[in-house]
Amino acid sequence: MKDELDRTAQADRVPTLDDVAQRAGVSSATVSRFLNNPKIVAEATGERIREAVQRVGYIPNALAGGLASSKSRMVAVLIPHLTDSLFNDIIERMTEDLTASGSNVMLGLTGTSPARTNDLIRAALARRVDAIISTGPIGEDMTDCIRRSRTLFIQVWELPENPVGMAIGFSHRDAGRDLARFVASRGYRRPFLVTADGGRARLRRDSFIEEWQAIGTGEEPHGTLVDIPSRFGHARRAFAELRRLDPMPDVVLCGSDYLAQGIIVEAEAAGLNVPDDLAVMGFGNSPIAGEMRPTITTVDVDSSRIAREVMALVRRHGAGEDIPHNSIDVGFRIIARESA
Repeated sequence: MKDELDRTAQADRVPTLDDVAQRAGVSSATVSRFLNNPKIVAEATGERIREAVQRVGYIPNALAGGLASSKSRMVAVLIPHLTDSLFNDIIERMTEDLTASGSNVMLGLTGTSPARTNDLIRAALARRVDAIISTGPIGEDMTDCIRRSRTLFIQVWELPENPVGMAIGFSHRDAGRDLARFVASRGYRRPFLVTADGGRARLRRDSFIEEWQAIGTGEEPHGTLVDIPSRFGHARRAFAELRRLDPMPDVVLCGSDYLAQGIIVEAEAAGLNVPDDLAVMGFGNSPIAGEMRPTITTVDVDSSRIAREVMALVRRHGAGEDIPHNSIDVGFRIIARESA
């Protein structure tokens, strides 16, 4: 009966810390100490407080606690999109690790708009997040704002020459170069590049072409640009373009495994054999690359290591330790499978 009266009385208002204290038979200060650090309160008292929190439906004000300790316990993660994203594995691993360490993760979708990215960075800084992890380029007008803040800023998936904060990634220029060497070593001579319309993908493409010309073993590469995020429909259009070429390309290099899968589907629907009639390569080593038939030759970037490096930086920053280097190169590797 008492529980019913309590719920009725509180139905029209937000439960407070005092409600929890009254229910548990302790002071509000004791409840506050328990919520901030349960280990400093006696076990029996903690159980009463825990039960009281559940009974009254109290939700602690995490922001207020964060302001008191100069830590928000929040980390903002910014990615362009979720659909067929190269970053999904990295984001999942980081989110699991950050949550396990006691941080709350705010996910922001930037799209391809620099203005949207800047707005989300400003919003994160205004909430005094402990760290911002970004997978996209940063506009020059935000650089000073980020550097003036005390927030740890980490760019992943790339290694800019002058990182705004920290950078954890790999050289896209080196990736393009090594792809050209791999294709030449496999005996292919007529490459076709399906490139996403973004800075990093263009860098890989330009580096590939530069190295291909230096090798001098094949024809000038053809190619096409596709929008971000890439979709199966883009692969259909790209395949129609390469089919019109005479002679037809003997290998297609795609900016993602999803595009590569789409090219393989289109090629097989047209009666072509992969890789005998047309070889196909992807990028990112997504789970689908190893599960397709044929399995997809691709470029792997160690998402587990990126997540570990991010966590190490967040911990060191939170402990006030110096971070000697502002970039970490995790490298990449080409995984040769059935499709090329």
